Amino acid sequence: MYRNMVENRLKSWSARLIYQSELDMESLDRHQTEILQNQQYMRDKPILGEIYQDFHLLISSFIPDNLPGKIIEIGSGAADITRVIPDCLRTDLFPNPWIDQTENAYALSFSDRSVAAVILFDVFHHLRFPGTALAEIQRVLMPGGRVILFEPGMSLLGRLIYGNFHPEPIGFEDQITWFAPDDWIADQDDYYAAQGNAHRIFLGGEGLLDNKTWELVQAKRIAALSYVASGGYSGPQLYPRAFYPVMKTVDKIASLLPGIFATRLLVVLEKKP
Repeated sequence: MYRNMVENRLKSWSARLIYQSELDMESLDRHQTEILQNQQYMRDKPILGEIYQDFHLLISSFIPDNLPGKIIEIGSGAADITRVIPDCLRTDLFPNPWIDQTENAYALSFSDRSVAAVILFDVFHHLRFPGTALAEIQRVLMPGGRVILFEPGMSLLGRLIYGNFHPEPIGFEDQITWFAPDDWIADQDDYYAAQGNAHRIFLGGEGLLDNKTWELVQAKRIAALSYVASGGYSGPQLYPRAFYPVMKTVDKIASLLPGIFATRLLVVLEKKP
């Protein structure tokens, strides 16, 4: 009887492991599918290349120019940041042809204090345990090094757009789990999204960021209506490419009222000595 009980438990555990493995593969497949789809959208919609180039120019203005370390982008996806930052190392979970090397934000391969800047573009809200990822980034950054986040912005318009026209949840009502459990393994992470996490952490007073480790250099809310009206990757483009300069002027004006119009959030953290 005892032997049968043990065998049944082993079968149950085995079935759970197989099921979890299938879920993990499904999550990874979803990430990769989105990357490949976005790359195709980028080719089909030239306006996206111009918009992302301007986003990357803004990001580049916050990279410290007095540090000799590497510049790393984690989760590079489909957009090519090297058009603006040629020496930026593009990394992702998947070994796609345009990626320099594979990296996991929770377990980076870089040496301690070897990196000048880490860029995460639409990646932070996919981190189930953002405090664990920031601790790993803090390890590889030089003193004075920076992590630059570019995330969805949660103004009135931002909440309307991301809450109703984007498949990922905002997650405002969900608890943020800052650190991973002790028995958690980075390679076991599955698909996660909460578009409002950056807003909550850096503007919403959640009190999760370690102010002894990080200095909040910038938390800039940007209208980016030119991106919204472009339809992004998969939506319809609402203005011709030739109107993009006009839309950039609209962005500047709308950004004067970030609580209403901001759809993007730029966050810059600097590692304290």
